[in-house]
Amino acid sequence: MKSLISYMQFLKEYSFSRAISMGRRFEQVKDVIVALLVVKRGKYSNSFINTSFFLLMITILVAGPIIAENNLYDEAAPDEEAYFQSSSIAFDPFENAVTTIISAKPRDRIIQHTVADGETLASLASRYDISVDTIKWENNLSSDLIKPGEILDIPPVTGIVYTVAAGDNIYAIAKKYNIDAQGIVNFPFNDFVDQDTFQLNPGQTLYLPDGTISPKPTTQTGQQYFAQAQAGLQGTSSFIWPASGTITSYPSWWHMALDIANSSAPAIIASDTGTVTYAGCLGWGYGCHIIVDHGNGYQSLYAHLSSIDVAAGQAVSKGQRIGLMGSTGQSTGTHLHFEIRSGGTLVSPLGFLQ
Repeated sequence: MKSLISYMQFLKEYSFSRAISMGRRFEQVKDVIVALLVVKRGKYSNSFINTSFFLLMITILVAGPIIAENNLYDEAAPDEEAYFQSSSIAFDPFENAVTTIISAKPRDRIIQHTVADGETLASLASRYDISVDTIKWENNLSSDLIKPGEILDIPPVTGIVYTVAAGDNIYAIAKKYNIDAQGIVNFPFNDFVDQDTFQLNPGQTLYLPDGTISPKPTTQTGQQYFAQAQAGLQGTSSFIWPASGTITSYPSWWHMALDIANSSAPAIIASDTGTVTYAGCLGWGYGCHIIVDHGNGYQSLYAHLSSIDVAAGQAVSKGQRIGLMGSTGQSTGTHLHFEIRSGGTLVSPLGFLQ
């Protein structure tokens, strides 16, 4: 182990001395060369410049073609040009113009469409980007059935196409068709006599975007509305409130009933168990209404409904939905006229409701 350490120490000292000796010799040679160049400066400068230029020219002539042949940037240029050429061709607006070019311009008027084989209201609605109901309303269709060859009017937008009558204004029209008047004003193809007051011309066409027509209450003209109470089916003689809302009229000697108003037209429920003995609509008075016989001497009546969900002769249970609140018959607003009769005589409902 000691021998190895002695050897390493010797090797280190020897290498260091040799390096110093070689450095000294290099410095001596360098001093001689520098002195020679200083003494002979100018004598070899022209030869050095000429030789350097000659070597540069040889390098350009020999290596230039090789560099140009293998230049990656020159290869990319044709591809880039071809790319832009193919892009412009692919988006040629005249290619397949008959089948692929579709105008983005919105329609400003009603168009007529002749129904082809296999077409349905749903497919036409999808094609023209309007609702099925819009087509039905415009063409007075009572069902979804259409026939090939039939000509249909296609409005430009989902909603109602309305012909202005004398005395109309946009606010009354908007309320009738369940939309905001601003929507009528904003539609770009609606014209007004006065842009400040939005005055309308009788007979002009007005587009009502997103307008809807409320379904008419079901009528049963010509059918039997009356039925007998089912034997053994009796109520509890205690009644629950038939609708939610605000009481706008309390029972009095001349109006022995409750009027319950609610602009959202909620469901009407049977106040007690019984048999529907009448379900139908009149153009006056009660309008669309239902009478339930509770089989215990009591009857309840539900008037001015917008729709009826039960039929005469049907048994109903306490709390069962029988229709929707409305404003049919002799009515000035959406409400329920509710009566209770005992032995055929009107009594105050307040004494029975829980």
